Amino acid sequence: MAQRYGGQFSPEGKVDKSAPPPPKIGLKRPLKGRARVSILMVLAVLPVVTAFFQDGAVALAVNLLAGAVLFGGAALTREGLKAEAAWAERRIARRPAFPRKIAGAVLTGVGVTLAATVGLAGLLPAVVYGVVAGALHLVAFGADPMSDKGMEGVDTFQTERVARSIEEAEKHLVAMQDAVLRARDREAEAQVARVAATARAMFRTVEDDPRDLTSARKYLGVYLMGARDATVKFADLYAATRDAKAKADYLDLLGDLQRGIEAKRETLLISDRSDLDVEIEVLRDRLKADGLPTGD
Repeated sequence: MAQRYGGQFSPEGKVDKSAPPPPKIGLKRPLKGRARVSILMVLAVLPVVTAFFQDGAVALAVNLLAGAVLFGGAALTREGLKAEAAWAERRIARRPAFPRKIAGAVLTGVGVTLAATVGLAGLLPAVVYGVVAGALHLVAFGADPMSDKGMEGVDTFQTERVARSIEEAEKHLVAMQDAVLRARDREAEAQVARVAATARAMFRTVEDDPRDLTSARKYLGVYLMGARDATVKFADLYAATRDAKAKADYLDLLGDLQRGIEAKRETLLISDRSDLDVEIEVLRDRLKADGLPTGD
């Protein structure tokens, strides 16, 4: 969705020097392989088009089925690319539960086999085309991540709790960003974007150390849920009345929430550093007890 330009020198532009600095916003990296997936989806249309020029109901049905299978393979491949991108972005991540890209390759091979069956004499040549198509799919898109990343020494149960909590928190952020658009106010949209960026930075901190979940649970659930509800009510009220006082109160609330989240994240980082210092001191004490040099 396009976003209207706004800044210090634009109409309604204001500078709040007391507000936290806006997060660095970069262009989101395009999904790797997106163009190739689009080509697969376009190719899925070809059997559907040619189906109406075939003789007999069986040939028509096979071509339509081939198009549906090819499109399903392309859709699975796209979801596999998204899952792989999410896996690569995180330092601690579990492998995808279902190998979507490999399943997409299998469906692509089956779809090509079905499409080739109609135009070729015999099943064997069609199967050969299907196998080649599936192999080319794997060459073009690769396989799914088949191993966990950064999971050594991490409590699996705690990691799953973190993943569920962050998934719910992301839903609150998405709902906030969708709701504030109804207010049609650039300043409110920018402030919500700052809160979302700050919250997602804390998400990454909690993911890196799942032990922080208990301390951050209120921020992931109660506070973001309250901010979501406040955003919905503000957007509806401001869209109807353009109440400046309501806008000021809402922006103050978001500013307080952003500062609270940032402060909590700093606390979590300090706690992680303290844990590291304790581990270092314990190891040094053991080395000293064994008469080994420690460099002190």
